[in-house]
Amino acid sequence: MSAGDVFSGGVAVITGAGSGLGAGLARHAGVLGMTVVLADVDGAATASVADELRAAGGSAVDVVCDVRDPDAVHELAGRVDRDVGPVRLLVNNAGVEQFGYLWDTPVANWQRIIDINVSGVFYGVRAFLPTMMSTEEPAWVWNVASVGAVVAIPLQAPYIVSKHAVLALTECLYLEVESTGHGRHIHVQAVLPGPVSSNIFESAGGIDADGSGDVAAAEAQRSAMLDVKAAAMDPREAAAALFRQAADGRFYLHTHPDAVGAAMAERADALAAQRVPTLRTESRFNTAKP
Repeated sequence: MSAGDVFSGGVAVITGAGSGLGAGLARHAGVLGMTVVLADVDGAATASVADELRAAGGSAVDVVCDVRDPDAVHELAGRVDRDVGPVRLLVNNAGVEQFGYLWDTPVANWQRIIDINVSGVFYGVRAFLPTMMSTEEPAWVWNVASVGAVVAIPLQAPYIVSKHAVLALTECLYLEVESTGHGRHIHVQAVLPGPVSSNIFESAGGIDADGSGDVAAAEAQRSAMLDVKAAAMDPREAAAALFRQAADGRFYLHTHPDAVGAAMAERADALAAQRVPTLRTESRFNTAKP
């Protein structure tokens, strides 16, 4: 079936929907005919995207929600169930980046990464999934990891750790849903995007300029990732690819099949051979084509 056949008419809840991939997913969900609930800490950004969707004839609700707050996420779930309708698609997408050597990373920056990238996904699952499982209606849960979930990259350790965690969480969640018999109608899927245009690198945390950390190394890594961003995929194109793969029933959804697939294969081979991690001299996405 096509993505339109699967998702049209349902409710999509997307966190981190104010920009980047989240906004792209919201826009494509609107094209498919979904009612879109856009949640983000940036209320102005989500309001702008929601206004755009409504102006195009779609149905959209924008909500300010900080995924670091479990009570706020729980309140969001209750509001959607009460005022909008049953959730067909939950996208736990909100995420942030961090640059710098691990030993230089401020504790507050580490906690920010874990609270948003990992706990935010957990809070979303815990708040929404029980209600989604309580009926026999088909529903989908997408947890957004990254190609970073299957690689190791220096100077981005907190982010990479968080994305490995999201992938593991999603794989475990899939098994738990299957083991309880809910897999007949609840479809858990892991999203592993490559570079998608956003402001995640510009807004990423860095190292405090107090003389105790290597600020230059952190900023050099930011610069390198901004170079990768220059050739990043448009969020709408990325969203369309993810919806197509989800409708096909795939578990791993990704935006750059060749590059992400190669990274997954390299990871599997390295673990099987018990090879030590190896530094790469350039990004695998510098010449990759979507």
